[in-house]
Amino acid sequence: MSKILALFMAALMAAAACLAADKANDDLIRDRVMLKVASDPDAKVGNLNVEMKDGVATLTGVVETPSQRDKAGKLAKKVKGVKQVVNNITLRDRTGAK
Repeated sequence: MSKILALFMAALMAAAACLAADKANDDLIRDRVMLKVASDPDAKVGNLNVEMKDGVATLTGVVETPSQRDKAGKLAKKVKGVKQVVNNITLRDRTGAK
């Protein structure tokens, strides 16, 4: 019985290591997306936030124009490891409403 338990524990530890590696990989890709979008002078995304999960980058923030929103999405898509972009960046309300 102890052999089975030892194999189970080894499998469990390997699975935990894979999950930690996936999280680290998502964090690395997230940082690269943040850097690429934030450093582009045309994107100009205020309060940029990027969430990564299994290669899917979800962008949030605020821009002045639709072209800035589109640019941010295109830049994120170019980052190695990004499989899909969910662009939830919004346009700044210019009506003055609060």
